[in-house]
Amino acid sequence: MKKVFIDGSAGTTGLRIAERLENRKDIELIKLTEENRKDINARKEAINKADIAFLCLPDAAAIEAVSLCDNDNTVIIDTSTAHRTNPLWAYGFPELSAEFEEKIKNSKRIANPGCHASGFISLIYPLIEKGILKTDALLSCFSLTGYSGGGKKMIAEYEEAENLLLYPRQYGLSQSHKHLPEMTAITGIENAPAFIPVVDDFYSGMEVTVPIFKSMLNDGFGIEDIKNAYKQKYNGNIVKFVEEFDESGFVSAGKLANKDSMEIAVSGNDDRILLISRYDNLGKGASGAAVECMNIVLGADKTEGLEL
Repeated sequence: MKKVFIDGSAGTTGLRIAERLENRKDIELIKLTEENRKDINARKEAINKADIAFLCLPDAAAIEAVSLCDNDNTVIIDTSTAHRTNPLWAYGFPELSAEFEEKIKNSKRIANPGCHASGFISLIYPLIEKGILKTDALLSCFSLTGYSGGGKKMIAEYEEAENLLLYPRQYGLSQSHKHLPEMTAITGIENAPAFIPVVDDFYSGMEVTVPIFKSMLNDGFGIEDIKNAYKQKYNGNIVKFVEEFDESGFVSAGKLANKDSMEIAVSGNDDRILLISRYDNLGKGASGAAVECMNIVLGADKTEGLEL
């Protein structure tokens, strides 16, 4: 039986990971008392006793937690932004390629993808890989998310919501959102996209849309080539390409709320194409992805413990 420690288990991502693991018979959770959960010595001991340690912490605290690990056996899965563009770390999105999955399987250091970034990367990576999309294309990305992505503080604000919190709110106005380096590095595009994240008055769910014009595609490619690339890439139980994805002409960001799966869809025509990725910001956008990576490390079924 493998020992697992969640550093930051009281946070939103940590709580969801714990929910996914609570009925597992193949792992034993290392738990700290409320008094000890922030104690650096207690955390260090737990990290080094664990076969797998999930870090559900702010960036600086995650970097510190990695430094506490002084053995060669503990596998660290970091859900923060801190290590996502570090080439020495595996990037935790196995559906991107066999190489991504193999690196996850054999790595002691795994960086969990960001929630917004997961949608963008799922859409753009296959098109760059296949040579369909120009690497220097000037892209934009619209992302609609539930308020749980803002953590406990934002959840509390929305649960007592008044006035402006009852309406969609755009943010990331400086165009320096922390997911942009990851979105650029993993896909291989030359220019970071113009990124428009919007948080709304629902707990969880996410919908990422990237519009594409024909001029952004390399010669000879069109909408059917994009669909075929997704069909070939995403045909598993967790990430799937879907032909019929709308609800009477509408696309709800909450369809996969509380799930750990992801839907990939294409709409529009050869001149103007919409690429759409739909999932839960706490599922495939955070905790579900982390548990999937753990399953790969353990040699278990990738879907073990996930809600699909």
